[in-house]
Amino acid sequence: MTSNPTADLSSAGVSIWLDDLSRERINSGAFKRLIEELNVVGVTTNPSIFAAALKKGESYASQVGALAQAGASLDQAVFDITTHDVAQACDIFAEAAKRTGGFDGRVSIEVDPRLARDTQGTIEEAKRLHAKVQRTNVLIKIPATVEGLEAITETIAAGISVNVTLIFSLERYREVINAYLVGLEKAKENGHDLSKIHSVASFFVSRVDAEIDGRLDALGTPEAKALKGKAGLANARLAYQVYEEQFATERWQVLAGAGANPQRPLWASTGVKDPSLPDTLYVTGLVAQGVVNTMPEKTLEATADHGVIEGDTVTGTYEESNAILNDLDGLGISYKEVVEQLETEGLDKFVTSWSELLETVQTALDTEGR
Repeated sequence: MTSNPTADLSSAGVSIWLDDLSRERINSGAFKRLIEELNVVGVTTNPSIFAAALKKGESYASQVGALAQAGASLDQAVFDITTHDVAQACDIFAEAAKRTGGFDGRVSIEVDPRLARDTQGTIEEAKRLHAKVQRTNVLIKIPATVEGLEAITETIAAGISVNVTLIFSLERYREVINAYLVGLEKAKENGHDLSKIHSVASFFVSRVDAEIDGRLDALGTPEAKALKGKAGLANARLAYQVYEEQFATERWQVLAGAGANPQRPLWASTGVKDPSLPDTLYVTGLVAQGVVNTMPEKTLEATADHGVIEGDTVTGTYEESNAILNDLDGLGISYKEVVEQLETEGLDKFVTSWSELLETVQTALDTEGR
Protein backbone atom coordinates (compact mmCIF):
# COMPACT_ATOMS: atom_id res chain seq x y z
CA MET A 1 0.00 0.00 0.00
CA THR A 2 1.22 3.52 -0.79
CA SER A 3 1.52 5.92 2.12
CA ASN A 4 -0.85 8.84 2.45
CA PRO A 5 1.06 11.30 4.65
CA THR A 6 -1.91 13.45 5.63
CA ALA A 7 -3.92 10.37 6.58
CA ASP A 8 -0.91 9.13 8.55
CA LEU A 9 -0.71 12.49 10.29
CA SER A 10 -4.37 12.34 11.22
CA SER A 11 -3.98 8.77 12.49
CA ALA A 12 -1.11 9.96 14.69
CA GLY A 13 -3.50 12.33 16.47
CA VAL A 14 -2.85 15.58 14.60
CA SER A 15 -5.83 17.55 13.27
CA ILE A 16 -4.99 19.25 9.97
CA TRP A 17 -6.44 22.73 9.55
CA LEU A 18 -5.87 25.07 6.62
CA ASP A 19 -4.43 28.50 7.37
CA ASP A 20 -6.33 30.28 4.61
CA LEU A 21 -9.82 31.39 3.64
CA SER A 22 -11.30 33.30 0.73
CA ARG A 23 -14.69 33.57 -0.90
CA GLU A 24 -13.17 32.25 -4.11
CA ARG A 25 -12.10 29.11 -2.27
CA ILE A 26 -15.60 28.77 -0.79
CA ASN A 27 -17.48 29.36 -4.05
CA SER A 28 -15.24 27.15 -6.19
CA GLY A 29 -15.77 24.09 -4.04
CA ALA A 30 -12.00 23.87 -3.46
CA PHE A 31 -12.52 22.82 0.14
CA LYS A 32 -14.07 19.55 -1.05
CA ARG A 33 -10.71 18.25 -2.33
CA LEU A 34 -8.89 19.41 0.79
CA ILE A 35 -11.39 17.62 3.00
CA GLU A 36 -11.64 14.42 0.99
CA GLU A 37 -8.04 14.02 -0.20
CA LEU A 38 -5.85 15.93 2.25
CA ASN A 39 -7.73 15.27 5.51
CA VAL A 40 -8.35 18.95 6.27
CA VAL A 41 -10.81 19.32 9.16
CA GLY A 42 -10.72 23.03 10.02
CA VAL A 43 -9.68 26.54 9.00
CA THR A 44 -7.84 29.42 10.63
CA THR A 45 -7.87 33.02 9.45
CA ASN A 46 -6.11 36.24 10.35
CA PRO A 47 -6.06 39.83 9.08
CA SER A 48 -3.31 39.01 6.56
CA ILE A 49 -5.42 36.25 5.03
CA PHE A 50 -8.49 38.46 4.66
CA ALA A 51 -6.42 41.32 3.24
CA ALA A 52 -5.00 39.00 0.58
CA ALA A 53 -8.44 37.61 -0.27
CA LEU A 54 -10.06 41.04 -0.58
CA LYS A 55 -7.29 42.33 -2.84
CA LYS A 56 -8.42 39.84 -5.52
CA GLY A 57 -11.82 41.39 -5.16
CA GLU A 58 -13.91 39.78 -7.90
CA SER A 59 -15.94 37.40 -5.74
CA TYR A 60 -16.69 40.18 -3.26
CA ALA A 61 -18.03 42.70 -5.79
CA SER A 62 -21.71 41.92 -5.29
CA GLN A 63 -21.66 42.22 -1.50
CA VAL A 64 -19.40 45.27 -1.57
CA GLY A 65 -21.79 46.93 -4.03
CA ALA A 66 -24.77 46.25 -1.77
CA LEU A 67 -22.90 47.60 1.24
CA ALA A 68 -21.90 50.72 -0.71
CA GLN A 69 -25.47 51.36 -1.78
CA ALA A 70 -26.65 50.89 1.80
CA GLY A 71 -24.13 53.49 3.00
CA ALA A 72 -22.31 51.05 5.27
CA SER A 73 -19.34 52.41 7.20
CA LEU A 74 -15.91 51.00 6.46
CA ASP A 75 -15.70 49.09 9.74
CA GLN A 76 -19.21 47.69 9.25
CA ALA A 77 -18.38 46.59 5.71
CA VAL A 78 -15.27 44.72 6.86
CA PHE A 79 -17.25 43.15 9.70
CA ASP A 80 -20.01 41.97 7.36
CA ILE A 81 -17.65 40.68 4.66
CA THR A 82 -15.39 38.67 6.96
CA THR A 83 -18.19 37.20 9.08
CA HIS A 84 -20.02 36.16 5.89
CA ASP A 85 -17.00 34.15 4.72
CA VAL A 86 -16.49 32.56 8.12
CA ALA A 87 -20.16 31.58 8.45
CA GLN A 88 -20.08 29.91 5.02
CA ALA A 89 -16.88 28.07 5.88
CA CYS A 90 -18.46 26.93 9.16
CA ASP A 91 -21.27 25.37 7.14
CA ILE A 92 -18.76 23.53 4.93
CA PHE A 93 -17.04 22.08 8.00
CA ALA A 94 -20.20 21.41 10.01
CA GLU A 95 -20.04 17.68 9.31
CA ALA A 96 -16.50 17.47 10.69
CA ALA A 97 -17.63 19.37 13.77
CA LYS A 98 -20.51 16.97 14.30
CA ARG A 99 -18.34 13.90 13.73
CA THR A 100 -15.69 15.01 16.24
CA GLY A 101 -17.95 16.44 18.90
CA GLY A 102 -16.79 19.97 18.16
CA PHE A 103 -13.05 19.38 18.44
CA ASP A 104 -12.60 19.81 14.70
CA GLY A 105 -14.66 21.39 11.94
CA ARG A 106 -13.70 24.76 13.41
CA VAL A 107 -13.33 28.07 11.59
CA SER A 108 -11.71 31.03 13.33
CA ILE A 109 -12.25 34.75 13.03
CA GLU A 110 -10.03 37.27 14.76
CA VAL A 111 -11.04 40.23 16.85
CA ASP A 112 -9.87 43.51 15.30
CA PRO A 113 -6.14 43.49 16.20
CA ARG A 114 -6.28 47.19 17.03
CA LEU A 115 -8.07 46.07 20.20
CA ALA A 116 -5.26 43.74 21.32
CA ARG A 117 -4.31 46.06 24.21
CA ASP A 118 -7.95 46.83 25.09
CA THR A 119 -9.43 44.15 27.34
CA GLN A 120 -13.03 45.36 27.40
CA GLY A 121 -13.03 46.25 23.72
CA THR A 122 -11.83 42.74 22.89
CA ILE A 123 -14.55 41.13 25.03
CA GLU A 124 -17.28 43.19 23.38
CA GLU A 125 -15.96 42.52 19.87
CA ALA A 126 -15.67 38.78 20.56
CA LYS A 127 -19.31 38.64 21.61
CA ARG A 128 -20.35 40.69 18.57
CA LEU A 129 -18.49 38.42 16.16
CA HIS A 130 -19.94 35.30 17.77
CA ALA A 131 -23.48 36.68 17.56
CA LYS A 132 -23.03 37.68 13.92
CA VAL A 133 -21.56 34.39 12.64
CA GLN A 134 -24.21 32.38 14.50
CA ARG A 135 -22.49 29.02 14.07
CA THR A 136 -21.62 26.64 16.89
CA ASN A 137 -18.32 25.68 15.21
CA VAL A 138 -16.85 29.18 15.03
CA LEU A 139 -13.80 30.07 17.12
CA ILE A 140 -13.23 33.68 18.14
CA LYS A 141 -9.53 34.48 17.86
CA ILE A 142 -7.99 36.58 20.64
CA PRO A 143 -4.28 37.52 20.80
CA ALA A 144 -2.41 36.36 23.91
CA THR A 145 -1.34 39.79 25.08
CA VAL A 146 -1.36 40.58 28.78
CA GLU A 147 -4.56 42.54 28.18
CA GLY A 148 -5.95 39.62 26.20
CA LEU A 149 -5.75 37.17 29.08
CA GLU A 150 -8.76 38.59 30.93
CA ALA A 151 -10.62 38.87 27.62
CA ILE A 152 -10.01 35.15 27.02
CA THR A 153 -11.38 34.34 30.48
CA GLU A 154 -14.51 36.47 30.09
CA THR A 155 -15.24 35.23 26.55
CA ILE A 156 -14.99 31.60 27.69
CA ALA A 157 -17.10 32.49 30.75
CA ALA A 158 -19.82 33.66 28.34
CA GLY A 159 -19.86 30.20 26.75
CA ILE A 160 -18.00 31.26 23.58
CA SER A 161 -15.26 29.05 22.12
CA VAL A 162 -11.89 30.74 21.64
CA ASN A 163 -8.74 30.38 19.57
CA VAL A 164 -5.98 32.08 21.54
CA THR A 165 -3.38 33.31 19.07
CA LEU A 166 0.11 34.81 18.90
CA ILE A 167 1.73 32.72 21.66
CA PHE A 168 5.52 32.58 21.60
CA SER A 169 6.66 32.00 25.18
CA LEU A 170 6.20 29.11 27.58
CA GLU A 171 5.42 31.52 30.41
CA ARG A 172 2.66 33.21 28.42
CA TYR A 173 1.32 29.79 27.39
CA ARG A 174 0.92 28.84 31.06
CA GLU A 175 -0.96 32.10 31.59
CA VAL A 176 -3.20 31.32 28.62
CA ILE A 177 -4.08 27.91 30.02
CA ASN A 178 -4.88 29.49 33.37
CA ALA A 179 -7.08 32.09 31.66
CA TYR A 180 -8.96 29.25 29.96
CA LEU A 181 -9.42 27.32 33.20
CA VAL A 182 -10.65 30.41 35.06
CA GLY A 183 -13.05 31.01 32.17
CA LEU A 184 -14.38 27.47 32.43
CA GLU A 185 -14.83 27.82 36.19
CA LYS A 186 -16.81 31.01 35.62
CA ALA A 187 -18.79 29.42 32.79
CA LYS A 188 -19.74 26.61 35.12
CA GLU A 189 -20.91 29.14 37.70
CA ASN A 190 -22.87 30.90 34.96
CA GLY A 191 -24.71 27.70 34.13
CA HIS A 192 -23.10 27.01 30.74
CA ASP A 193 -22.70 23.47 29.41
CA LEU A 194 -18.91 23.06 29.54
CA SER A 195 -19.00 20.28 26.94
CA LYS A 196 -20.04 22.85 24.33
CA ILE A 197 -17.04 25.14 24.97
CA HIS A 198 -13.84 24.48 23.03
CA SER A 199 -10.50 26.24 22.74
CA VAL A 200 -7.17 25.96 20.97
CA ALA A 201 -3.96 27.80 21.84
CA SER A 202 -1.95 28.87 18.78
CA PHE A 203 1.75 28.47 19.53
CA PHE A 204 3.86 30.07 16.79
CA VAL A 205 6.82 28.10 15.48
CA SER A 206 8.72 29.30 12.40
CA ARG A 207 8.98 32.92 13.51
CA VAL A 208 11.05 31.77 16.50
CA ASP A 209 13.60 30.17 14.18
CA ALA A 210 13.58 33.15 11.83
CA GLU A 211 14.53 35.53 14.66
CA ILE A 212 16.96 33.28 16.52
CA ASP A 213 18.68 31.98 13.38
CA GLY A 214 19.40 35.56 12.33
CA ARG A 215 21.11 36.10 15.66
CA LEU A 216 23.04 32.86 15.29
CA ASP A 217 24.23 33.93 11.83
CA ALA A 218 25.45 37.18 13.33
CA LEU A 219 27.53 35.24 15.85
CA GLY A 220 28.97 33.07 13.08
CA THR A 221 30.64 30.51 15.36
CA PRO A 222 30.50 26.72 14.83
CA GLU A 223 28.49 26.45 18.05
CA ALA A 224 25.97 28.97 16.72
CA LYS A 225 25.74 27.27 13.34
CA ALA A 226 24.99 23.94 15.03
CA LEU A 227 21.88 25.41 16.69
CA LYS A 228 20.27 26.83 13.54
CA GLY A 229 16.77 25.58 12.79
CA LYS A 230 16.34 23.98 16.21
CA ALA A 231 14.79 26.63 18.48
CA GLY A 232 11.30 26.61 16.94
CA LEU A 233 10.80 22.89 17.40
CA ALA A 234 12.36 22.91 20.87
CA ASN A 235 10.09 25.72 22.04
CA ALA A 236 6.94 24.07 20.67
CA ARG A 237 7.85 20.67 22.09
CA LEU A 238 8.30 22.21 25.53
CA ALA A 239 4.90 23.84 25.10
CA TYR A 240 3.44 20.37 24.67
CA GLN A 241 5.10 19.38 27.94
CA VAL A 242 3.35 22.33 29.59
CA TYR A 243 0.07 21.15 28.06
CA GLU A 244 0.56 17.64 29.43
CA GLU A 245 1.35 18.97 32.90
CA GLN A 246 -1.44 21.54 33.14
CA PHE A 247 -4.13 19.18 31.93
CA ALA A 248 -3.21 16.50 34.44
CA THR A 249 -3.80 18.60 37.56
CA GLU A 250 -6.51 18.08 40.14
CA ARG A 251 -7.95 21.44 39.15
CA TRP A 252 -8.37 20.22 35.59
CA GLN A 253 -9.82 16.88 36.68
CA VAL A 254 -12.63 18.71 38.48
CA LEU A 255 -13.49 20.62 35.31
CA ALA A 256 -13.17 17.53 33.13
CA GLY A 257 -15.58 15.77 35.46
CA ALA A 258 -18.06 18.57 34.74
CA GLY A 259 -17.72 17.92 30.99
CA ALA A 260 -14.98 20.41 30.07
CA ASN A 261 -12.77 19.92 27.03
CA PRO A 262 -8.99 20.43 27.14
CA GLN A 263 -7.59 23.45 25.33
CA ARG A 264 -5.61 21.84 22.52
CA PRO A 265 -2.21 23.11 21.40
CA LEU A 266 -2.28 24.43 17.84
CA TRP A 267 0.95 24.73 15.88
CA ALA A 268 0.81 27.97 13.90
CA SER A 269 3.31 29.67 11.61
CA THR A 270 4.26 26.23 10.26
CA GLY A 271 5.48 27.29 6.83
CA VAL A 272 9.29 27.37 6.82
CA LYS A 273 10.83 30.77 6.24
CA ASP A 274 14.37 29.51 5.58
CA PRO A 275 14.54 27.66 2.23
CA SER A 276 17.50 25.64 3.49
CA LEU A 277 15.21 23.89 6.00
CA PRO A 278 12.97 20.96 5.01
CA ASP A 279 9.60 22.35 3.89
CA THR A 280 7.71 19.94 6.16
CA LEU A 281 9.93 20.50 9.22
CA TYR A 282 7.22 22.04 11.41
CA VAL A 283 4.78 19.28 10.52
CA THR A 284 6.81 16.08 10.77
CA GLY A 285 8.74 17.39 13.77
CA LEU A 286 5.64 18.23 15.80
CA VAL A 287 3.55 15.07 15.72
CA ALA A 288 1.75 14.42 19.00
CA GLN A 289 -1.61 13.17 20.15
CA GLY A 290 -4.40 15.76 20.39
CA VAL A 291 -2.74 18.72 18.66
CA VAL A 292 -3.78 20.84 15.69
CA ASN A 293 -1.40 21.86 12.91
CA THR A 294 -2.72 24.75 10.82
CA MET A 295 -0.82 24.96 7.56
CA PRO A 296 -0.63 27.35 4.63
CA GLU A 297 -1.61 25.49 1.46
CA LYS A 298 1.99 25.26 0.25
CA THR A 299 3.01 23.41 3.41
CA LEU A 300 -0.07 21.21 3.25
CA GLU A 301 0.69 20.20 -0.34
CA ALA A 302 4.33 19.54 0.53
CA THR A 303 3.27 17.31 3.41
CA ALA A 304 0.86 15.39 1.20
CA ASP A 305 3.53 14.98 -1.47
CA HIS A 306 6.58 13.90 0.52
CA GLY A 307 5.96 14.23 4.25
CA VAL A 308 7.28 11.29 6.28
CA ILE A 309 5.17 10.71 9.37
CA GLU A 310 6.96 8.51 11.88
CA GLY A 311 4.65 8.75 14.87
CA ASP A 312 5.13 10.90 17.95
CA THR A 313 8.09 13.27 17.51
CA VAL A 314 7.39 15.40 20.59
CA THR A 315 7.13 13.45 23.83
CA GLY A 316 10.49 12.17 24.94
CA THR A 317 12.28 15.22 23.51
CA TYR A 318 11.94 17.54 26.49
CA GLU A 319 15.45 17.13 27.90
CA GLU A 320 16.99 17.73 24.49
CA SER A 321 14.69 20.71 23.88
CA ASN A 322 15.62 22.32 27.20
CA ALA A 323 19.28 21.82 26.35
CA ILE A 324 18.83 23.71 23.06
CA LEU A 325 17.29 26.72 24.82
CA ASN A 326 20.02 26.58 27.47
CA ASP A 327 22.71 26.48 24.77
CA LEU A 328 21.18 29.55 23.13
CA ASP A 329 21.24 31.35 26.45
CA GLY A 330 24.87 30.36 26.82
CA LEU A 331 25.59 32.11 23.52
CA GLY A 332 23.97 35.30 24.82
CA ILE A 333 20.65 34.90 22.98
CA SER A 334 17.94 35.90 25.45
CA TYR A 335 14.81 33.78 25.17
CA LYS A 336 12.77 36.38 27.03
CA GLU A 337 13.93 39.17 24.73
CA VAL A 338 13.20 37.13 21.60
CA VAL A 339 9.65 36.11 22.55
CA GLU A 340 8.74 39.63 23.70
CA GLN A 341 10.03 41.05 20.43
CA LEU A 342 8.11 38.47 18.40
CA GLU A 343 4.84 39.25 20.18
CA THR A 344 5.26 42.97 19.52
CA GLU A 345 6.20 42.40 15.88
CA GLY A 346 3.37 39.92 15.43
CA LEU A 347 0.80 42.43 16.64
CA ASP A 348 2.31 45.14 14.47
CA LYS A 349 2.06 42.87 11.41
CA PHE A 350 -1.60 42.10 12.17
CA VAL A 351 -2.44 45.78 12.57
CA THR A 352 -0.63 46.57 9.30
CA SER A 353 -2.59 43.83 7.52
CA TRP A 354 -5.81 45.14 9.03
CA SER A 355 -4.99 48.59 7.67
CA GLU A 356 -4.40 47.04 4.24
CA LEU A 357 -7.75 45.29 4.53
CA LEU A 358 -9.49 48.56 5.41
CA GLU A 359 -7.84 50.33 2.48
CA THR A 360 -8.82 47.55 0.08
CA VAL A 361 -12.46 47.59 1.22
CA GLN A 362 -12.60 51.38 1.14
CA THR A 363 -11.38 51.37 -2.46
CA ALA A 364 -13.96 48.75 -3.35
CA LEU A 365 -16.73 50.71 -1.63
CA ASP A 366 -15.72 53.86 -3.47
CA THR A 367 -15.65 52.01 -6.81
CA GLU A 368 -18.93 50.15 -6.35
CA GLY A 369 -20.66 53.17 -4.89
CA ARG A 370 -20.12 55.38 -7.94
